[in-house]
Amino acid sequence: MDLNEAIFVGGGGEGHKEPQNLLLKYGNRHGLIAGATGTGKTVTLQILAENFSKAGVPVFLADVKGDVAGMAKPGSPDHPAHAKLSERAASMGLGELVYEGNPVVFWDLFGKQGHPVRATVSEMGPLLLSRLLELTEAQEGVLNIAFRVADENGWMLLDLKDLQSMLVWLGENSGELSLRYGNISTATVGTIQRRLLVLENQGASQFFGEPALALADMMAVDAGGRGQVNILAADTLMQSPGLYATFLMWLLSALFEQLPENGDPEKPVFVFFFDEAHLLFKDAPKAMIDKVEQVARLIRSKGVGIYFISQLPDDVPEVVLGQLGNRVQHALRAYTPREQKALKMAAESFRPNPAFETQRAIQEVGTGEAVVSLLEAKAVPSIVQRTLIRPPVSQMGPITGDERASVIGASPVGTRYDSALDRESAFEILRAKADASSRSAEESQDQAEDEFKTGRRYSPEDDKPKAKPKSRSDSLATTAAKTGVRWLGSRDGQRVIRGVLGGLFGKK
Repeated sequence: MDLNEAIFVGGGGEGHKEPQNLLLKYGNRHGLIAGATGTGKTVTLQILAENFSKAGVPVFLADVKGDVAGMAKPGSPDHPAHAKLSERAASMGLGELVYEGNPVVFWDLFGKQGHPVRATVSEMGPLLLSRLLELTEAQEGVLNIAFRVADENGWMLLDLKDLQSMLVWLGENSGELSLRYGNISTATVGTIQRRLLVLENQGASQFFGEPALALADMMAVDAGGRGQVNILAADTLMQSPGLYATFLMWLLSALFEQLPENGDPEKPVFVFFFDEAHLLFKDAPKAMIDKVEQVARLIRSKGVGIYFISQLPDDVPEVVLGQLGNRVQHALRAYTPREQKALKMAAESFRPNPAFETQRAIQEVGTGEAVVSLLEAKAVPSIVQRTLIRPPVSQMGPITGDERASVIGASPVGTRYDSALDRESAFEILRAKADASSRSAEESQDQAEDEFKTGRRYSPEDDKPKAKPKSRSDSLATTAAKTGVRWLGSRDGQRVIRGVLGGLFGKK
């Protein structure tokens, strides 16, 4: 089959006569790669990613254990598994293996093993943040107020400290703001701040900020027409599942919002591989799962395919699982009750093949082998087949630190994201307002202290130039005059005045 129409996934070999091809026009109908540890899931992910790239489709994948980074280099005849891989390739009619690397760009939320990945708080938005922080309806309402007030005042929310300072300001001015936007309690603000603190402790302060990732830098095609392979270093990120989920949901939401409707494209415009999918859904609230299901259902119309990789099929919620049309199921070892239930569910999700029992086949397939069902004509799932997975042509396993540095140095995005940018935004503006208020309060306090010491209130007249001091003799005369005036105002003084006036005007 034409490479521009389908990806050859596997087939051939003893008992594996039917070739399995993933039709590119159904590549955006999503997929699942499942199986126990060590059964070949990573290699399946690798051969799908490198063949999407060959077809001109950019891909994104998370490198959880560091063993996908080898896609940047061609495989080698010196590899211990070369003889076995060559034999498998020959049995499938692929001829002699021709090793080659892929146009890889490394990314890292922490900026250590690849270009930093950042997004602004505004791009994340209150709705998605509320889902990720598991906020109640009232708490989500306060978060919406924070975004609304920031927009109305032109205070940009770029990084985490912008949002945190905005919430502090909201709490301090809750009385005035509540009249217009609704009740804002300090307890609610405090709860949101605590949730943000948990996210910050996982490294979110490095994710939120500028320069924000431009999706065009991921959805690139090189000069040879090969899709860019974007590899996210996720070995450290896996220790922060909340941040991992935050990034993935932001990326999916950004694609959904920015890409135009694409109907039924001949091939996807972008493909995601989400390894360790259980981390995305473990203990996730229903609202979060509903969001993922909605995005998975609608984003395929934008030409984006999503492939989840996990150990057990039930790691992915059933409402999401129903959206996954292309399935590769590696071996499951059903030792526990949960594994037995997952095995039964996996078998029942395939279209039966009368040649074998699906449930037994899932337990029997060896490493590098799987039971496979891919969408065929009219997007109907094919009958399940036992399939030998084709070998990759890029290197299997990790690369050295020097090799990674070399790939990063030659990256087409250059140094665009390497240095963080901290523009004036809500944090700086609100800090300036707080400083101004503090200075005004200090001036008022100084004024009050002066009034207390002098026993009189401050008057603008106090700022006018003072009259020239009088001489000592003038001061003594003035004092005597004031004393006389006070005595004349007394009862004795008034009696004397009345006697004097009576004498002046009563006698002739």
